[in-house]
Amino acid sequence: MAACAIRRGFLTAVSKYNKKHTHRILSVIEGSSGLEVKRPRLPCLACGLPNIQQTRFMSSRNRPEGKVLETVGVFEALKQHGKYETGQLFLHSVFGYRGIVLFPWHARIYDRDVIPPMSDSKPEPPGSHGSKEVKGKTHTYYQVLIDTRDCPHISQRSQTEAVTFLANHDDSRALYAIPGLDYVSHEDILPYNSTEQVPIQHELFERFLMFNPDKTSPAPPFSARDTLKAWQEKNHPWLELSDVHRETTENIRVTVIPFYMGMRDAQNSHVYWWRYCIRLENMGSEVVQLRERHWRIFSLSGTLETVRGRGVVGREPVLSKEQPAFQYSSHVSLQAPSGHMWGTFRIERTDGSHFDVRIPPFSLESNKDEKAPPAGYTL
Repeated sequence: MAACAIRRGFLTAVSKYNKKHTHRILSVIEGSSGLEVKRPRLPCLACGLPNIQQTRFMSSRNRPEGKVLETVGVFEALKQHGKYETGQLFLHSVFGYRGIVLFPWHARIYDRDVIPPMSDSKPEPPGSHGSKEVKGKTHTYYQVLIDTRDCPHISQRSQTEAVTFLANHDDSRALYAIPGLDYVSHEDILPYNSTEQVPIQHELFERFLMFNPDKTSPAPPFSARDTLKAWQEKNHPWLELSDVHRETTENIRVTVIPFYMGMRDAQNSHVYWWRYCIRLENMGSEVVQLRERHWRIFSLSGTLETVRGRGVVGREPVLSKEQPAFQYSSHVSLQAPSGHMWGTFRIERTDGSHFDVRIPPFSLESNKDEKAPPAGYTL
């Protein structure tokens, strides 16, 4: 509930801000049991960031029990045109966490809810539902860092270890994750400024960004370090966001973003890996719950696989007006350099009835300039 309390408070503040331009942002921090859970320091050869401390749960021993309000900054005007710069502080309009922009990505959104002209369209994969073509529209997303203080409050609604890399050793199935790294759409950014020199708590913040008081307003007072530029360039093929697919069924909108991860040799054959990020949003007022998933996976080699199961990533999330969204990432591998995926989610209403929500079809494409995943980069 903490994340949703944050979101409601933030959106109320935005409404007031648009009228008076003077309201402060309040962040809701919910008291915890004071536990701290850590993962071992493992050198991440795949992503090029060695020895990142992977903290999943922040201690709050020094905080009073219950909810605490604290001022984190002052809202800025939303950017209707142009993009946010590196170092821009923001609140996520849906999940409510604090974050900071690292750099932008320019993606093509294929929205099946929009009826396009015949030109500039994405063709349907073989055997998928529907027959319409979908026009792609350029849209800006951002690579961002999530404040680790907010991770416990969003972990039930959005994975905070969604960005993964293939390990660069013999185990072809091993993955590494960078905690607190996310992709955020332009319209989900609620920009704010702060007088703090380290306003975001994340182990990569001071490695990637530095406080620069000489930057003139309205530019954010943080600049990219050379380590951020080098990391972006080195990992570009595995981080790049290029296509976004979106479709709405009975007020449930599904957004899919696929990412190519690389190729590995396994048992004398090539195995190609992708991760895909899915966000479900309840655009209506009726409370519903995701119960089942049904996937169809087509490979260029000619195989068609069907996958059915309960929930997603071990959960059956409830989507309500108070908590309208759920976001997760998963992985798929093919013994071919390309393929397609599509399917449905089985959704249950409060009266026990069900309906199927379409997952928009999306392509699995490997990079043409195939390179080995990055390894050994030292910060």
